[in-house]
Amino acid sequence: MTIQILMPALSPTMTEGKLAAWHKQEGDAIAPGDVIAEIETDKATMEIEAIDEGVMGKILVAAGTEGVAVNALIAIMLEDGESAGDIDMSQVASAAPAPAASTPAAPTPADSTPAAPAATAAPVTPASAGAAAGGRVFASPLARRMAEQAGVDLSGVAGSGPNGRIVKMDVEAVIAGGPQAAGAPAPSAPAPAAFAATAPSADVPGLPSYDAIPNTTMRKVIARRLTESKQFAPHFYMTVDCEIDALLATRKQLNEKLVDGKVSVNDLVIKAAAIALKQVPAANASWTEAETRIYHSVDISVAVAIEGGLITPVIRGAQNKGLAEIASEMKDLAVRARDGKLMPEEYQGGTFSISNLGMFGVKEFAAVINPPQGAILAIGAGAQRPVVKDGALAIATVMSCTLSVDHRVVDGAIGAEFLAAFKKLIEDPLTMLL
Repeated sequence: MTIQILMPALSPTMTEGKLAAWHKQEGDAIAPGDVIAEIETDKATMEIEAIDEGVMGKILVAAGTEGVAVNALIAIMLEDGESAGDIDMSQVASAAPAPAASTPAAPTPADSTPAAPAATAAPVTPASAGAAAGGRVFASPLARRMAEQAGVDLSGVAGSGPNGRIVKMDVEAVIAGGPQAAGAPAPSAPAPAAFAATAPSADVPGLPSYDAIPNTTMRKVIARRLTESKQFAPHFYMTVDCEIDALLATRKQLNEKLVDGKVSVNDLVIKAAAIALKQVPAANASWTEAETRIYHSVDISVAVAIEGGLITPVIRGAQNKGLAEIASEMKDLAVRARDGKLMPEEYQGGTFSISNLGMFGVKEFAAVINPPQGAILAIGAGAQRPVVKDGALAIATVMSCTLSVDHRVVDGAIGAEFLAAFKKLIEDPLTMLL
């Protein structure tokens, strides 16, 4: 019998993705292990390998299609001896996106993720949205995260988006005790006034010519998550200046002794942050509506710039790793991040983030918190500055470090305690080796 090829879940939190490319076309022979397609997630492009042997019978989702739901039927493979006539056409019909309702509700600008293709032939209505696809709630990723943070059960929420999809304003209505709280479909509504007032129009007179670059899945997710972070996490910021002459001297001595690889300033920053978080565990935390989570392991997400955005590979258990191990692991993760070869478990689940723009000459900046983490440390460039030592003017290499903190989970005193511990380690780097 024919073999169904389904949209895979490449991470535990993935609900949809983009079918970036097909490596096999209809009529091509397929052997186990052959790469048949590429799936683009918010952070990387992953290859799908065939498990069975056969022939590509029918491609149901075209390359370049965005918002393809996990477990949606994307192609049908024929086994030995089968032909195109053996394909059940009802499968083909059920894989097609459901027709839109006659008066669909327009998604708001902050929740404009394309609706995923329906898994059944019949369109999903708002009344049955909670039980769509065998009980799976049909909701946008933003709506899911908002509901999780607010403790809202989406199974009882009726969606007002296309094909009954639960969108941002549906969750907002429940939180506010509006019509959705009683299970009634929420009417379509215009964008919030604050957003409408600041969102630029595409038709403003007098604009010069431009190149229109379509937003990638990664760019859309970055925009959505960071907007959400600034909306829901009450940020506050603290900055310390660290003298790094001793750090630079220690780095030079270490690199003279290393045979393979080199230790960078960023590697030393990661190590210092990991030890400081071990000394001040209350800063290694995240917020949920039900509880504050203090993590036992220091898993540091490190921002790496890649084409079209950024990704945060994670150094897990950084508090227990030596500098050489951190340097080797960070180099490997950064190379594979830029090549789009990281596995989801390598860039998801960190407990604290570091973003370093010092190599670009940036003196100081404040980073946006990477939810659900409670803090992110922004590292500026080290530069010679005048300082006062023992009442006399001197010159030192100074690096400004700014901690962005979610005030729901980390108070000012805890943030200050972490920065004091971090500064002490950076200015006396030999203590990292004790």
